[in-house]
Amino acid sequence: MIQLTITDIAMALGLIAIAIGLSAWQKLGLEWQLLIATIRTIVQLIFVGYVLEIVFDYKQPWLALAIITVMLTVASVVAKNRISKKIPRLLPLVWGSILTSTVLSISYTNLLVIQPETWYEPQYLIPLVGIVLGNAINGAAIAGERLVSIINSSPVEIETYLSLGATPQTAVAKYRKDAIRAALIPNLNQMMVIGIVTLPGIVTGQLLSGVNPLDAVAYQMLIMFLLAFANLVTSLLVTYSLCRQFFNQDAQLQNL
Repeated sequence: MIQLTITDIAMALGLIAIAIGLSAWQKLGLEWQLLIATIRTIVQLIFVGYVLEIVFDYKQPWLALAIITVMLTVASVVAKNRISKKIPRLLPLVWGSILTSTVLSISYTNLLVIQPETWYEPQYLIPLVGIVLGNAINGAAIAGERLVSIINSSPVEIETYLSLGATPQTAVAKYRKDAIRAALIPNLNQMMVIGIVTLPGIVTGQLLSGVNPLDAVAYQMLIMFLLAFANLVTSLLVTYSLCRQFFNQDAQLQNL
């Protein structure tokens, strides 16, 4: 593997400098955003690199779980902010949904597929959790935002169903299905063209680090199956919990 030095990274920053120059030339107004994003990328990745080095060296379960808890909380806050700021108790709702899907998907993967020596092996646990959480943010946000938007724009139709004797879950079932399908579209699209149109980052990273191409492809297949499952479970749980928030104890629709 060819290791990148500080000089190499500095040379790579030339790409951002060119991008900033192009933005200024075309008067896009993205110069400060590109600069701030670049600085944050450098600072955040260096910080994560040192933290993961410590976690990988000590291999303590409590340390790995602490890192995962922070990642989970940040992911939940980001997803919650993309859905709505008006729905009560939305953060614990999203947090619990993402936690459940992550535990189910990672447990299955670790126990039945990878089977590391210890369940908390940081080399496998933290990267897999990070990939799942990154995908869960999008799944929860897309499904949640779509569901909230549709329900808020269709009160008459929902109340008509309720007046005809439908239960709250039945009255919004169609909207919930549409929201879940929308959340799964990015995963399905990526799975349809992977290896033909796109080469995912994990494959590229492993190839650059000298891993056998077939081994890299095998892990990418695992990742794609893992993400599809985790995203579906997250979307199911988030939309189910959100649907309950829109109705009171008397099964009446509430404006949120």
